Amino acid sequence: MDPGGHFYFMEANTRLQVEHPVTEMVTGIDIVKEQIRIAAGERLSFKQSDVTFTGHSIECRINAEDPETFVPSPGVIHAFSVPGGPGVRVETFAHSECTVSPYYDSMIAKIIVHGRDRQEAVARMRRTLEMTVVEGIKTSIPMHLKILADKDFIAGNLSTHFMERFASRPTTGRFAEAV
Repeated sequence: MDPGGHFYFMEANTRLQVEHPVTEMVTGIDIVKEQIRIAAGERLSFKQSDVTFTGHSIECRINAEDPETFVPSPGVIHAFSVPGGPGVRVETFAHSECTVSPYYDSMIAKIIVHGRDRQEAVARMRRTLEMTVVEGIKTSIPMHLKILADKDFIAGNLSTHFMERFASRPTTGRFAEAV
């Protein structure tokens, strides 16, 4: 984004991106449905001028990995529960007694929230992650909770260097306070 607030793209990917639910939540447009319509020979059902952005959305990828070392944590999930409700979307294959294989991507779920503004979205994501239960394997949830409590993240003081700064801050048990 330039100083004037204009967005520019460095690349265009014609495949559906894993972050597409964030766009769907702030625009109200079902991107998957539109792709299927186009593949069936139909025209896009809206014009660029019809696209409006409402509120704020955040996505957390829940990975089967140690939140401090990022080492994969395959195994059996003995208990799995993710809350839902207004403004909460969960995409997952996981369930109680399912096996997370060491041979594939470690992502077991995506949790996406939407709020009227950034503050509400952050609060909604924190509450959702705090209520999420995954037993039997380690997950990235403690790391996400720590990020959501970070003053720079809350203030929106973000850049491509955020994680470098975040990871270098001294803590007691890097992500322990978030649990």
